[in-house]
Amino acid sequence: MSGGVDSSVVAGLLQRRGQRIVGLTMQLWNQRRLPELVPEGGATGRCCSLDDVYDARHVAQHLGIPYYVVNFESGFEEQVVKPFIDDYLAGRTPIPCTLCNNFIKFDQFLDLASGVGASRIATGHYARIGFDDASGRYQMSRGADHSKDQTYFLFGLKQEQLARTDFPLGGYTKPQVRELARELGLPVAAKPDSQEICFVPNGDYAAFIDAYFRERGIAPEKTQGEIRDTNGRVLGEHTGVHHFTVGQRRGLRVAAGEPLYVIATEPASQRVIVGRDEDLLRAKLSAKDMNWISIAPGTVTAGAPIRAQVKIRNRHLAAEATVYPIGNNDATRIEIHFDEPQRAVTPGQAAVLYDGELVLGGGWIE
Repeated sequence: MSGGVDSSVVAGLLQRRGQRIVGLTMQLWNQRRLPELVPEGGATGRCCSLDDVYDARHVAQHLGIPYYVVNFESGFEEQVVKPFIDDYLAGRTPIPCTLCNNFIKFDQFLDLASGVGASRIATGHYARIGFDDASGRYQMSRGADHSKDQTYFLFGLKQEQLARTDFPLGGYTKPQVRELARELGLPVAAKPDSQEICFVPNGDYAAFIDAYFRERGIAPEKTQGEIRDTNGRVLGEHTGVHHFTVGQRRGLRVAAGEPLYVIATEPASQRVIVGRDEDLLRAKLSAKDMNWISIAPGTVTAGAPIRAQVKIRNRHLAAEATVYPIGNNDATRIEIHFDEPQRAVTPGQAAVLYDGELVLGGGWIE
């Protein structure tokens, strides 16, 4: 229970169905850390705040169910926050919510659920889980409300995790969930959705990294370097590659006669490469650490093409492509050839494959 309307409605729905439930909230990040990052008036719009814990407890009291706060701060810092920082410093743009899903919510949290006698976990994610008798596999499909669909962030779930997970909101739209919250009399029925990453209160990732290093007394490596165009011409200087991501336009601070965008970052040379909008187009990409969900890895043959729609970021409209698996039976790497070039293919983001509503699998863009 995050304290938001979605997970609160899930608790209410399961109780109304007569299921025995326990409400658990994960304490992931000490919100009092790095106070210099908190904007004037306090941080708003981020998940997992102290107010959210209060709201979750209030909902549990309203429903009359047992409720506990469980501390995962140490694991969260090791498996989400530090990799997040490492990725930015290596010129990648990470997805901390996916890391949290893979290593905390559907891993450590699932183990904890077993410890309190719960055979399954339920969350407020907008996605659907089904079982295919023909293949003997659990499958994942997009949520009915495509504007809220969260399958892009859930591509890392394994079969054993899907087998013990419920997504009760998968068939609902957000307005329907709001109406259910009012119908159930939940005190969070009108609460706005969270938008920001829980450990970055002001939305400035680079400032968070700098503050994190200062807090821990770590002297960051030299990150200053040159901003160059695609022809190698030096246009200016920057204070760190972690301030930039592919496709970025604002904050370049270079004079040019036309709009320029970040095309690539090169941490080894500390260079940021900028170019025109058309320079962002890519016809293909490769992805690693593939997790095949709705089709068995053993049925994927190296080099044998698969037609799919591919999302390269959460708000990206899935693009038609041909996917070529690489490797042996596990096919843990793929190469994707788009029918039409796609804009701002970004290392560190995910490439998630769909067949209509069905999520075939996903991996990390190299």
